[in-house]
Amino acid sequence: MIELESKNIKSVLIIGIHGALAKITAEILIKKNPEIKIHGVDSRTIDNVPNHHQLTSQQMKYTRTNFEKIFREHHFDTILHLGRLGHSPTSGNINNRIDINLVGTNTILELAQKFHCKKVVILSSHHVYGALPDNSMFLKEDAPLRGSFKYAELRDVVEMDQMCTNWMWKNQNTIETVVLRPCNIIGPQIKNSITQYLNTPYAPLPIDYNPMFQFVHEFDMANIIIESAYKLKNGVYNVAGDDVISLHEAASIIGVSKVKVPIIAVEQLAKILTPLWKFPHYLIDYLKFPSTLDNEELKKNLGTDIFRFNSKEALELLKLN
Repeated sequence: MIELESKNIKSVLIIGIHGALAKITAEILIKKNPEIKIHGVDSRTIDNVPNHHQLTSQQMKYTRTNFEKIFREHHFDTILHLGRLGHSPTSGNINNRIDINLVGTNTILELAQKFHCKKVVILSSHHVYGALPDNSMFLKEDAPLRGSFKYAELRDVVEMDQMCTNWMWKNQNTIETVVLRPCNIIGPQIKNSITQYLNTPYAPLPIDYNPMFQFVHEFDMANIIIESAYKLKNGVYNVAGDDVISLHEAASIIGVSKVKVPIIAVEQLAKILTPLWKFPHYLIDYLKFPSTLDNEELKKNLGTDIFRFNSKEALELLKLN
């Protein structure tokens, strides 16, 4: 594991503390820096937040008034924006996601600059690239963001990434901003769409498609978020290891029964499973086409030994849960 440099980070705002990744990140930050003060916020119900005197948390609406109040009270030098709403049943409709993902994020960025924060780290997703048949084997950070071309439900994800990237370059001389685009994050505490898919019995597995996947363990992802705050300069960074693994091999490692059907039947089975699990329609394309990431930019800035677990090990640990 990479040791942190002695950059002066004293007060951190974590947005999205409801999420498992945010909680893991907070715990690791406290272990690495016992003097740090962390304030976590979320628009969702907050529960199971680690009990540390360095960590406070609150549930609040993502309004400018509420954010401005906490910025004035805490004098943050670092913002970790891990609060992008995904497509789980608890995330609400598209209007709710746009309000939080776009309007809320814009407010956060404006206040970070107004209150002279030093660093903002924003968690995006590899979904912004889209899964398309003409994708390069390893997508670089300058690849076009085509995730919403076919699926409107990814529009807020792509627009949030574009907004943050444009803001980053516009304000690069006054505040340091990092946008992270990770591959599939998995782990025993993560409850995202791909983890649910892998763990859902009788979820459809296409017999006529077998795209390559990349996985990053929740512990590694939390560490990279922290190291981004300390070490990375302005920029967009893909987050993925060197290895890739096929969808069929991933399903085999997890060992949960799947229904092997032609891709044409996958969507129909997904509809049947909807009462048990909200199957995002865009995920079907990721079961067909690759969306794998080039990691050279990340390795160039953080070194080559930045992952504790490779994709296969991350899957094996998920299976043990």
